[in-house]
Amino acid sequence: MIDKNLNKYANRLVNAFLKNSDVEINFLTFSVKDRSQVMNNISDGKPGLYIGTHALIQDKVFFSNLGLVIIDEQQRFGVDQRKKLISDSEITPDQLVMTATPIPRTTALSIYGDLEISSINELPPGRKPIISHLYSGLKKDNEKVFEKCFKHLDADSQIFVVCPYIEESESSDIQAAEKVFLEYSKKFTDYKVVLLHGKMSYEEKENIMRSMQEGSIDILVSTVVIEVGIDIPNASLMIIESAERFGLNQLHQLRGRVGRGVKQSECIFHITNKKSLSTISEEGVKRLEAISTLSDGFKLSEIDLEIRGEGKVTGKNQSGRSDLKIADLTGAGDLFAAGFLHGHINNLSIKESLEKGTEMSSKIIQKIGARLN
Repeated sequence: MIDKNLNKYANRLVNAFLKNSDVEINFLTFSVKDRSQVMNNISDGKPGLYIGTHALIQDKVFFSNLGLVIIDEQQRFGVDQRKKLISDSEITPDQLVMTATPIPRTTALSIYGDLEISSINELPPGRKPIISHLYSGLKKDNEKVFEKCFKHLDADSQIFVVCPYIEESESSDIQAAEKVFLEYSKKFTDYKVVLLHGKMSYEEKENIMRSMQEGSIDILVSTVVIEVGIDIPNASLMIIESAERFGLNQLHQLRGRVGRGVKQSECIFHITNKKSLSTISEEGVKRLEAISTLSDGFKLSEIDLEIRGEGKVTGKNQSGRSDLKIADLTGAGDLFAAGFLHGHINNLSIKESLEKGTEMSSKIIQKIGARLN
């Protein structure tokens, strides 16, 4: 499935930009047959386009002539992993990182001006916005979940049900994939319900996802192994069990597994059985209220930054509180930059331009108040 997705990605790239080019395209994953040859091409600095998984940043891969690094699903890579691509090269390459859900550290870097941002705010042609629902774990809402399932199954659509854990624990009431799989199997006897989790072999997971793509599975109960890289246009309902146990980043990514076709898709954020908003943590409430009302990944990332902190901007931690204080997450920095540029364009001195930026940024803080973490 990984190799198939890479080929699909490469074909799109070639058709869009490289149709009449003689650029050589190489693939590197842990399963490709010509790995040694591709790795030799990389270390020799052979010009070309190299597309791959984490296999591209393993210790045995040495880039000697790397000019551009494009990282998709940036939130899945640690600081050291991203740094390795840059530090191993003899030259400093340009970087383009892409994500629908920036991690707190990345959001902070963009706010402080260390990253330039380009945003895609439109859905691909033919797609509809995903409708989100927040359901408690109380009996009335549990029945609503099943009603939604029957509605989508009647429309010949497929369903994802995602759980935070594989097995049930005696010390926790969190919904586990194995238990939910049995529950759905009994409830939907006329439909094919399948379980998927990370402890399965590579071949088992590949076969299940292939069956899902072919439409022979109606309901796939899974852990977060489907968080990224899954494209099933006929899947129109995502149910996230024990949703309060997931981070905003994961919730938004999981929601994005549906809504990839022309059908109206929905996502249900389902709180743990017998629980409601009044019985979960304050941070859990903030996350669920944000994800159920917002669909903009960057707005969600700003809320995630407020909740989790920016981590070490100059270090490796990608979330958590640092010694750096933020007066306000949006507005003041933009206005400072705007004021400075206004002064510079109008031939003011550096000092006068800085004063203009300070004056403008202070106005927004005076209006909404400084919000120190």
